[in-house]
Amino acid sequence: MTDVLPALPERHTVLRSFAGHLEAGPDAVFNRLVAAMAAGASGGGNVQTDRARRMLVLRRGWWYRGEFQVLPEDETGSLVQYEIVNVAQVLPWAGAWAAASFLRAAPRAFQALLTGLSHP
Repeated sequence: MTDVLPALPERHTVLRSFAGHLEAGPDAVFNRLVAAMAAGASGGGNVQTDRARRMLVLRRGWWYRGEFQVLPEDETGSLVQYEIVNVAQVLPWAGAWAAASFLRAAPRAFQALLTGLSHP
């Protein structure tokens, strides 16, 4: 993992965005997110972080880039933001097509992630 995030390629499309509130401080939530993504990426993928901005990028395959950011919200809470980005540079329409089943499962997967992040 690194503290320098790669820039988005010029050709990219945000396919889906999610956000959810957690009753925990942003630093604690971000640390849990990093641990969860590092464990999940062990089966393939690349995790990069920017701790100062509480941002994490997960790259998998030829089209997927997941961008997460944890922001302070309220006095003790956090807002977790997640974007699914198609970064396919060749035949970008094929990235969106390949993402169809992933996008259908994404709302439940994001809720499961939030549930996991809410428990230390």
